[in-house]
Amino acid sequence: MIGNRRVILRGNNREYYVRLGEGKLSTDLGMVDLAEAANLEDGDTVLTHLGKPFTVLLPKATDFFSHGKRTGAPMMPKDIGMVMAYTGMCSRDRVLDAGTGSGIASIFFGGCAKEVVTCEAREDFSKVAAGNIADACLDNVEARACDVLEVTDGPFDIVHLDMQIDERHVEHAYNLLKTGGYFATYTPFLEQTFIVMDTAKRLFGEEAVQTVECMERELTRGKRGTRPSTRVGHTGYLTIARKI
Repeated sequence: MIGNRRVILRGNNREYYVRLGEGKLSTDLGMVDLAEAANLEDGDTVLTHLGKPFTVLLPKATDFFSHGKRTGAPMMPKDIGMVMAYTGMCSRDRVLDAGTGSGIASIFFGGCAKEVVTCEAREDFSKVAAGNIADACLDNVEARACDVLEVTDGPFDIVHLDMQIDERHVEHAYNLLKTGGYFATYTPFLEQTFIVMDTAKRLFGEEAVQTVECMERELTRGKRGTRPSTRVGHTGYLTIARKI
């Protein structure tokens, strides 16, 4: 039984992000009894009063990217995935995520890591993120309303920064990392990226720092054939360094 949780109701090319429990969901395909749906399991079908089926799905991290409450533009899933891949994030890791925003990256990280501490300097943003994290039912993710420079309870296996960065933040991240741990930062502009690269090379060593551009291109398919889209999906820059 799913109970009083956030779910995705999907049917006939329609998708609704709702909390099950009391009340009804009104759709153009009929009314869905949310109390009835709360007694179902993930993947079960609930019928509207007009007999139209909707599948009940427990949301994945990608669903929170699409439907979670936002305080701004979150990192794209592809960029979050690059952080997880380049740092080798796994179930043994304690992760510090700074610049929580809406909490989307923390939700992705929480589904993989042992523990995630995420800090956001704006209390109103942190409150929204905490709500999204609670909806994701992740008890291993702690949302703190604080500046990352106030975090002192290291060490961490991974420190990830997605925020306005200066040298102090890179230095603090370095000090919070355990030996063998990874530093990762997402920066949208080259000027910030250069600050991160220069500071990281001084701390981690010249050869330990790698910076990549985050890009994505879709395939287009038509009568003439298939080719990469001419639209380039640039989002920003990812810098990775390992503390040895």
